[in-house]
Amino acid sequence: MFDWTTMGAFLAVVIGLFLIPGPAVLLTATRTVQGGRKAGIMAGLGIATGDFIHTIFAAVGLSAILMTSAWAFNLVKFAGAAYLVYLGVRAMLEKPVDPELPKVTPLPPLQSYGQAILAEVLNPKTALFFLAFLPQFVHPERGEAILQFLVLGLIFAILGFFYTALIAISIRPLGHLVKRISWLGRWSGKIVGSVYIVLGLKVALQER
Repeated sequence: MFDWTTMGAFLAVVIGLFLIPGPAVLLTATRTVQGGRKAGIMAGLGIATGDFIHTIFAAVGLSAILMTSAWAFNLVKFAGAAYLVYLGVRAMLEKPVDPELPKVTPLPPLQSYGQAILAEVLNPKTALFFLAFLPQFVHPERGEAILQFLVLGLIFAILGFFYTALIAISIRPLGHLVKRISWLGRWSGKIVGSVYIVLGLKVALQER
């Protein structure tokens, strides 16, 4: 279904994106500081659940497009690549945000989980990201496209959960260290922007 090159590229990009602080890290860290490690871990699990729900929607929708027309699927794929380049340029131009965590009302673990799912599922930017990101690693000629979508999405969700769980476990001990590496906040937009742009250009420039 996947060759080592495709899976290696997918894992490298996903891990690279996780290493750059984003909304998932912010939400997990906030819930951990306000409600403890369990609340933070459950928030991370909620984010992963929401991501896989987006994967299901993307898999069903894009697989239906593929069944209708391979040309239409390629059009969606290139549109997704263009969107990734747009995200990359915007991320590189954005000014660094204040790393201070927002003050929120503490939530019990289960409520933290439910809120994280809702926040992730209802985020249109997340939906657009999965519609743009996953098709770059799907090759219909190698097997069922919908199964490829689901496998990639599941891997993304599992890795994301383990990463946010690690954040929840270590956020307090590493709190002082994070404050000392403020340069990461200044460069994070440029780093993640470069990842998006390279991924988008890879599709745009690859041989057909």
